[in-house]
Amino acid sequence: MSEVVYRSEVRIDRPGGPLRWAHLPAEPEPVPFGVHSEIAKHYGRQEGDYEAHATTLDYVVAAAAG
Repeated sequence: MSEVVYRSEVRIDRPGGPLRWAHLPAEPEPVPFGVHSEIAKHYGRQEGDYEAHATTLDYVVAAAAG
């Protein structure tokens, strides 16, 4: 078996609701994850009761497309 070359160290803070802050390597500030538009509606969120942020799905799609 080959040696592990890299192990990601990530911390997630969840202050409440759909908002999560990801502390990622090489990023000086935490990155927000949340909900927006149709995704917020799917989870029963009403416009104005959340701060819109990209979802984890948005990041996965962006990473896969890159």
